[in-house]
Amino acid sequence: MGLQNFGFMEIMIILVIVLLLFGAKRIPEIAGSLGKGINEFKRNLSDAQRQITEAPRAEQQIAPGTPVTAARDEERPEPKRLLQ
Repeated sequence: MGLQNFGFMEIMIILVIVLLLFGAKRIPEIAGSLGKGINEFKRNLSDAQRQITEAPRAEQQIAPGTPVTAARDEERPEPKRLLQ
């Protein structure tokens, strides 16, 4: 059931019920807080997307020719043996 199934009368009935439940003074406050919440959600979503896309770029900023140090044998953890 999508929004395309709602007709004009159904939407008007829903709006009248909302008006009766919350009153005319509270509806702008509710709409304003809902809009602020949606804007904050979009901003956080775009920040997360930007962090995801920028993370690989930060790793690529290593200067060319910089030696990469590998872990020595004594720094590596000893593998666990299941059966001895």
